[in-house]
Amino acid sequence: MGLVDAHANGNGEMGLSLGKKNKYKRMDSELSDDFDDDAIHHHHHQLERKRSTRKYVLACAIFASLNNVLLGYDVGVMSGAIIFIQEDLKITEVQEEVLVGILSVISLLGSLAGGRTSDIIGRKWTMAFAAVVFQIGAAIMALAPSFEVLMIGRVLAGVGIGFGVMIAPVYIAEISPTVDRGYLTSFPEISINLGILLGYVSNYAFSGLSVHINWRVMLAVGILPSVFIGFALFFIPESPRWLVMQNRVDESRSVLIKTIENEKEVDERLSDIVAAAGISNGGEKSEEKAVWRELLSPSPSLRRMLITGFGIQCFQQITGIDATVYYSPTIFKDAGIENNSKLLAATVAVGVTKTAFILIATFLVDRVGRKPLLYVSTIGMTLCLFTLSLSLAMLGKGQLGIAMALLCVCGNVAFFSVGMGPVCWIVTSEIFPLRLRAQASALGAVGNRLCSGFIAMSFLSLARTITVAGTFFLFSLMSALSVLFVYKLVPETKGKSLEQIELLFQNHNEWQGGEVELGDSEHLVHKP
Repeated sequence: MGLVDAHANGNGEMGLSLGKKNKYKRMDSELSDDFDDDAIHHHHHQLERKRSTRKYVLACAIFASLNNVLLGYDVGVMSGAIIFIQEDLKITEVQEEVLVGILSVISLLGSLAGGRTSDIIGRKWTMAFAAVVFQIGAAIMALAPSFEVLMIGRVLAGVGIGFGVMIAPVYIAEISPTVDRGYLTSFPEISINLGILLGYVSNYAFSGLSVHINWRVMLAVGILPSVFIGFALFFIPESPRWLVMQNRVDESRSVLIKTIENEKEVDERLSDIVAAAGISNGGEKSEEKAVWRELLSPSPSLRRMLITGFGIQCFQQITGIDATVYYSPTIFKDAGIENNSKLLAATVAVGVTKTAFILIATFLVDRVGRKPLLYVSTIGMTLCLFTLSLSLAMLGKGQLGIAMALLCVCGNVAFFSVGMGPVCWIVTSEIFPLRLRAQASALGAVGNRLCSGFIAMSFLSLARTITVAGTFFLFSLMSALSVLFVYKLVPETKGKSLEQIELLFQNHNEWQGGEVELGDSEHLVHKP
């Protein structure tokens, strides 16, 4: 009766009712408190794990990208150093072209060998090898007494860069959680841009030294980033997917525990990787033969992957980005800037723009997707390159011509950095099956370096033949073709695991429509 009265009362002021009500309330409260404590503890544990894994993967991506700082630094510093090398060593224009372009051509050998090497010794130690070879090459270049010795150092540096530039995106893609893979895989491109900016700043900072010394100091400074790579090797783990390919499944699981936020997903993801690796009882040698046999005689789905991967890498370079960066002083001189210090200051502005806009891409790539960024990038580049060719041809060497040239060059590198720069490497590292990923990505990197070398080694000769304006008009045509290529042959890969992306290319019916869309292939993705 008292309980009923208390319930009716609602305020619980009566003695008996108050006692009974408080009794029941107190028991409920204790149960609730225990439950809440468990829930809070679990939630706190999840938050701590999430923060811990994100920091760990972020650090791994940053350290893995350090080799790409070397490539960017070399590209940036050589644009200014070549002015002083030409003056000090009295090299010809042809030698200048060869010196600038040979790094890209030779680096394709490093990229081609890098895929096989990384399958043998692992992704991590391939990065270490790349850093050591580059250090040796950079030291030889800094001390070179002649053009011939300078070329030897340049060749070694090119091999090291070739190894580094192909393995970093593959490693980061294989170690990253799906939700952040695009963001993290763009780090190598950020590093390239940071390296270019540092190269430009180095040009400007050391240009006041004597001609015999300044370019040597500029090249020697490039050794510093590789010192940090040695430290990184004690921190970063091996790729969990490479460990699975070596039948080291337990080690792979321990890495996944550190890199995946949700513990429940670890075994699920591990089983996906094991299935994708196709682990069998066959020997490793026969497996490697099968890899090259498969690449040389690809299935329809693999052929689509190779066309996409190799094609986007080639388009990244034949739109003239390396020529724009390497020869930006030449472009600005053609526009009307004569003073060397002003030329180098203008290139610093280009470097700052390029680095700033790559950061924008980094934050957007996992939010808006790969394809929208590629569309914005390729269309914007086409417009900037076409406008640059018109301004160089029609405005002469006045202040307006200089302003337009600077605006168009900065606009071109900005649009490149927003999409084609980082997304090219992201897509190439995502689309290939695990057993083929390193060596197929190496083929893509070979296409990239080959086109880069061709553009860099032919730019001055081509500009002399059809003018700088005519050369950039050709680049604008190539950029327009890249828009069509993206529309027809590049799928959207945002939000899918590497194992699921492989299924996108098996849907040949969707491919025949011209554009492979992630949403249309959703029904293909299933768990075994």
